Amino acid sequence: MTLSALDYLVLALYGISILALSVYISRKQKSTREYFIAGRSMPGWAVAMTLMAVLIGSGTVVGHPATVYQTGMILLLGNLTLPLVLLFVAKFIVPFYRNTVGMSAYEYIGERFGLGGRFYASFGFLADRLFDLGITLLTTAIALKVMTGWPLTWVIILSAGFTVFYTMIGGITAVVWTSVIQGFIFVAAAFLIVARLLFAPEAGPFGAVVTDAWAAGKFSLGNFDLSLSSLTDPLVTSQWLFILAYATNWGRRYISDQHMVQRYLIARTDREASRGAIMNALLCVPIYLIFMFIGACLYGFYHLSTFDPPLLADNVVPHFIVNFMPAGVVGLILAAILSASMSSISGDLNSIATVLTRDYLNYLRPEASDRFQLIFGRLMVLLAGVVTTLIAILMIPEEGLASVMERGVTIAAILSGGMLGLFFLGFLTRKATRRGCYIGIVACILFTSWALLTEPKTRTLDLPLNFGLNPILIGIFSHLVLFGVGYAASLVFGGYRPENVERLTIRQKFDKESDR
Repeated sequence: MTLSALDYLVLALYGISILALSVYISRKQKSTREYFIAGRSMPGWAVAMTLMAVLIGSGTVVGHPATVYQTGMILLLGNLTLPLVLLFVAKFIVPFYRNTVGMSAYEYIGERFGLGGRFYASFGFLADRLFDLGITLLTTAIALKVMTGWPLTWVIILSAGFTVFYTMIGGITAVVWTSVIQGFIFVAAAFLIVARLLFAPEAGPFGAVVTDAWAAGKFSLGNFDLSLSSLTDPLVTSQWLFILAYATNWGRRYISDQHMVQRYLIARTDREASRGAIMNALLCVPIYLIFMFIGACLYGFYHLSTFDPPLLADNVVPHFIVNFMPAGVVGLILAAILSASMSSISGDLNSIATVLTRDYLNYLRPEASDRFQLIFGRLMVLLAGVVTTLIAILMIPEEGLASVMERGVTIAAILSGGMLGLFFLGFLTRKATRRGCYIGIVACILFTSWALLTEPKTRTLDLPLNFGLNPILIGIFSHLVLFGVGYAASLVFGGYRPENVERLTIRQKFDKESDR
């Protein structure tokens, strides 16, 4: 089945509306403050929607159902750790950043640990975001390719080009308001897919797909083994490791990553920014559950019906949509997949441009005018889009590989580079010094390099001492190594600490509360 004329009309109307909104907003983007942080003018509910858009991308639409379809609900409990992380973030992290930095999260690292710490943290963010955007772009292109029959590489290039264009002209304000529109389309599409699966006559009576998926173990949460073998098995990741990896990843993203911190800064007040963070958890978790449920139902559908499933698990959602959803609805759901991808990619492209402008251009050319910085920021959106497109093409899956989401969790954990450990080294302790921080960074780099080269899954060096644990632990341990070594080195070797260091730690918040 191919897309109907009605489906193409729905897609065209969606694309025109997004472009029109971006062009309208672009007329008001006259300064870097407006382009990067919307003049700190956004209401809390809009902050929640744009925070949701960062996380709920095409990876949720395509990747989460594919993982459940193939393996089961092994990622469910990890996603459920999000509200716990956001309670801490809303209470301590949001007001801290809003009273400490201007536009970039790494301004704080620079003030606490100097230029080396700022560059390390910002470079780690750039590497992680570019990879993650490549995954998002790829999962979107997979859906488009299955539904349209167009070559996958060209789908990646065209969808990336459209997103880059409206992000360049509209800035963060366009990102926020397009995210609101895209969020409503996204949720409506999810319920349409669920309804079609539950009432599918091809698979038997109402709800038969759920019963069959349950019998096949697709609602299983995975392996809960807590033995030594569960830590050393490179092929089977236990549920405890997934929970630990997700909790760490949520913490790193919401506490130390620019693409989240920038959204705290766009809110009108501290209270609305914190409220937006909490509302974000209430939005994200149900959406994750819905799409995991869709993955289980899809297994039941293909198992009970006479239809052959796609060869790749990552194709299962778009294959079902294009073959079993009615005309017009297919276009709406495809628009939802595109909107999920675009809202995630556009926000991250803007954050990448913010870091390159505020943390690099401002250092190299501190005399640059605001107008020059605005032009530079827009060009950096274009550059980041090109790099993201190349990553997506390199990550195109092959038959027999794990789903994109499973591979992405491990790679993202490794690319984190100890960022959460670096932030907590400055935020939780007063005794951490610049010298200790740099020693911790070197130790983290050495540990990560050694672990990647000697880990059991793709070992390239066989040394007398190899990393023998599950590779997903590399990223988790990197935070602990940076924090532990950095703190110990600070105590042993001393070094520079900013005057009145308390204002750059968690104590700043406590002191403010005690004065009220």
